[in-house]
Amino acid sequence: MPKVEQVSHNSGRGRRGRGQRVSTSLAEINVVPLVDVMLVLLIIFMVSAPMMQQGFGVQLAQSRRAQPVTAEPINVAIPLSFAKDQYVVVNGERVRLSLLAERMRLELQGRASQDVYLGADGQLRHQEVIQVMDELKAGGVRNVMEVLAPPDGRRR
Repeated sequence: MPKVEQVSHNSGRGRRGRGQRVSTSLAEINVVPLVDVMLVLLIIFMVSAPMMQQGFGVQLAQSRRAQPVTAEPINVAIPLSFAKDQYVVVNGERVRLSLLAERMRLELQGRASQDVYLGADGQLRHQEVIQVMDELKAGGVRNVMEVLAPPDGRRR
């Protein structure tokens, strides 16, 4: 709707001699309908969000003879001193490389997961890491997963 403004006559300032002026300003936006629509959408999403998070109900099969799964992973660490003494660390114990395959056979007995987490010092040669991986595979390890540090250098 057009606005009628009264123009004042100042001495030397502003517009002079026109009296009244009609301006059509689109700068005033009526936000009440916008707020109403947003509140309705907010209520709709608040009501429907818990229904989307329920997912599907699945009844898992049961077994009377199943063995409990041991969730403790096998960790193998290759220290920087490996190049000199040929020792690795298996779950906190030092093990000679020549005995690693037999140690893995003993560790993997009765485990559902035949996987090992391997952490190697960053200064080691790649050939030394492959040598340890070969011994792990000879011991019956199915998957060797390499443990790496995150890009920011912190340990988790």
